Amino acid sequence: MTNNKHFETLDPENWEEMRQLAHRIVDDALDYIQSTADRPAWQAVPGEIAKRLESPAPAEPSSPTDVYDEYREVIQPYTMHTAHPRFWAWYMGSGTVFGALGELLAATLNPNLGGGNHAAPLVEKQVIGWIRDMMGFPESASGLLTSGGSMANFTALTVARNTSAGYDVRREGVRAASGPLTVYASTEIHSCHQKSIETLGLGTAGLRKISVNDDYTMNLDALTRQVKADRSSGMIPFCVVATAGTINTGAIDDLNAIADFCANEGLWFHVDGCIGAVAVLADNVRDQLNGMERADSVALDLHKWMHIPFEAGCVLVRDASAHYDSFALVPEYLQREADDGGMASGGLWFSDYGLQLTRQFRALKVWMSIKEHGLARFGRMMARNVEQARYLGELIDRTNKLELTAPIGLDIVCFRYNPGGLDEEELNRLNKIVLVSLQEGGIAAPSYTTLKGRICLRVAISNHRSRFEDFDLLVREVIRIGQDIELLTSK
Repeated sequence: MTNNKHFETLDPENWEEMRQLAHRIVDDALDYIQSTADRPAWQAVPGEIAKRLESPAPAEPSSPTDVYDEYREVIQPYTMHTAHPRFWAWYMGSGTVFGALGELLAATLNPNLGGGNHAAPLVEKQVIGWIRDMMGFPESASGLLTSGGSMANFTALTVARNTSAGYDVRREGVRAASGPLTVYASTEIHSCHQKSIETLGLGTAGLRKISVNDDYTMNLDALTRQVKADRSSGMIPFCVVATAGTINTGAIDDLNAIADFCANEGLWFHVDGCIGAVAVLADNVRDQLNGMERADSVALDLHKWMHIPFEAGCVLVRDASAHYDSFALVPEYLQREADDGGMASGGLWFSDYGLQLTRQFRALKVWMSIKEHGLARFGRMMARNVEQARYLGELIDRTNKLELTAPIGLDIVCFRYNPGGLDEEELNRLNKIVLVSLQEGGIAAPSYTTLKGRICLRVAISNHRSRFEDFDLLVREVIRIGQDIELLTSK
């Protein structure tokens, strides 16, 4: 018989000490968010800190207080600081306090959202219903919360392939197709689509990238010609991906025109709305998204412009049965009957609608955030970001030595420092230095992209903490840094 005098578990040895530490952690977390503007927008990880993060795993326990203190010293100061009001890199949301607390509560409950008879799947169902209604999809549509836009787009493209190929792809595989299965999207499409199409067995050639207009929207004449030529050569077009907010410039494709084209050609109409779809909530954007409600599927990200803490993506599929048929698989250890009672009862198993069986309770932070703020407030935050993008554009237009490098789409502004008299190679080099100086100086955190061979600063204003004066500061600092570089290089 074993001695149970000291029964070892992973629970705290001293609950009261852990309770005190937990209160300290929550207080520090709130202080971190509340004071985010007082810190640098970004700072590099020092070499000695990086070295500490290479140490081997400990074999023996440490004090929870010591572990937390090490986090405060080694990790917290050197993260992305997406909460900072001048974080405009790539395209990320800024997070919220209540969303973070929702993440804590979800981890405390620690349910598996694959399925089963418990409250968490019902929360996800409700959240998906809210999003479905936002997007103007019918009540019969299905949906799934995902890790982000990449998995949302992958899920939609899987359903599109399986539904539109003309045979049972799940059973026979892509090798049974009578020709190469082909997807169409603009040259501005996010890279996750190429990864998805390669993973689906179609190869890189299975994605046809269509040229864009001067405003970076898909050229419909080029799309028409390409689909016709591909059909003539034995390829099998099955899907067109329109973009509601391109990653580089925020351009929105002509969604109604693409919907008409897909209807006439018998093609699946998918919208990658990970940047802009949720802007149906914004009064100054909504009309630009007309036609999205006609899509067969939509991918969107709630951890971008709705600021849900990472990860929180979503896919909607108009034909719920096609969605189910693309993923449902019920092995013996997951057998269930809706009316048999017990934990496995209930008809809601989200594992039937995607790759994952083990799924985190990401719906809770979405549910709590929408309950706290209401959809109208989210829409106002988005509308303000759009106004700020236009304001920054006006500042650039009025400022000597700065120039816009693309039309402003949604809340993304691309521009560069150009003092004149430099060739493109010199300008590219100069603007890279400007960007790094902004970041390493902790001033602001834009990113950069390349448009028509020109490197430019890319300011993605998906930030509910950004104030108009932050953009005044950005312009001043870009001019100051650019002029300092000019002085150094002229000596």
